[in-house]
Amino acid sequence: MKIVDLECRQTSVALNQPFKTALRTATAIETVEVVLHLDTGHIGLGSAVSTWKITGESLSSIQAAITGPIYETIKNRSILDLERLLVDVDRSCVANSSAKAAVDIALHDLYCHVFDLPLYALLGGRMQGLETDMTISIDEPEVMKADAAKCLQQGYDVLKIKVGNHEQEDIARIQSVKAAVGDHVRLRLDANQGWTSKQAVKMIQYFEDHNIAIEWVEQPVAMHDFAGLKFVRDRVATPIMADESVFSSHDAFHLLKEEAVDLLNIKLMKSGGIRRACQIADVAEAAGVACMMGSMMESQLSVTAAAHVATAHRNITHYDLDAPLWLNHESMRGGMQFDGKVITLPDGAGLGIEK
Repeated sequence: MKIVDLECRQTSVALNQPFKTALRTATAIETVEVVLHLDTGHIGLGSAVSTWKITGESLSSIQAAITGPIYETIKNRSILDLERLLVDVDRSCVANSSAKAAVDIALHDLYCHVFDLPLYALLGGRMQGLETDMTISIDEPEVMKADAAKCLQQGYDVLKIKVGNHEQEDIARIQSVKAAVGDHVRLRLDANQGWTSKQAVKMIQYFEDHNIAIEWVEQPVAMHDFAGLKFVRDRVATPIMADESVFSSHDAFHLLKEEAVDLLNIKLMKSGGIRRACQIADVAEAAGVACMMGSMMESQLSVTAAAHVATAHRNITHYDLDAPLWLNHESMRGGMQFDGKVITLPDGAGLGIEK
């Protein structure tokens, strides 16, 4: 059962509307899709997305890493040696977390097809409905108010609000969203590194003082500013979540040891795949800190993989997996399905996606 071939191709899918954060504006997602082949005829699927502002990877760099050092590491080796394959993919090159994630996902999918079991079952879980939040892009307050009202009508009861450009504008944005949804919806803020630590404290204390309930604030400061995260957490009552600050279990350990955050956001494109995502969740569980499974603006394939992990790991208790709902179309069959905010997964082998 040897890995004998790897296909790699680039794709682009337009979004239904621009996706805007404090870091970037996206109108389409650019992905690299991977197909691994066994000598038995089984195949495994994976994908990665280019996010210059977060992982520092381009489409060409992702493809070069996959077809170069990563494939050299796994070709002509047995899929039955899955754990060692995953470790060696991680060690094949420095950084390149999204490229590694694509192959990690494909290896898991391939292994599951050999033994005809769903990915969540391989990870020790069972199928259960996950409820995702819905993201409100950063925009003019009235636009965000209208978007929030639409989400309320569609049945979403948790909204993730993008902020982080300017203090007064951010206050106006949250006030507008709050006016649209009242107390019917929980609000989470994501600053995408857009504030300084002192700005973050000022902003969060404003919402607390004005009784604007915020469930948590995600990544208020720059990704490497662990001290800034702790500075904010120590001065506000609202929970603080790390996103761009946590790429690995080492990052998670350091953040939790310093008591810098209350929650962690895990994404496969940051962690380098399923194996390391589970490690982060394990480290957080040991510290008594819950995790959210999130995603970049990604294809349905990789978000489906994230959903399998989320349904399998007991310490992943929050879900931000709405990315496929932003896509104009998807050519693949199978994978995660949405019934409003509820996500279900197929019981077929691996990801449950047909090639």
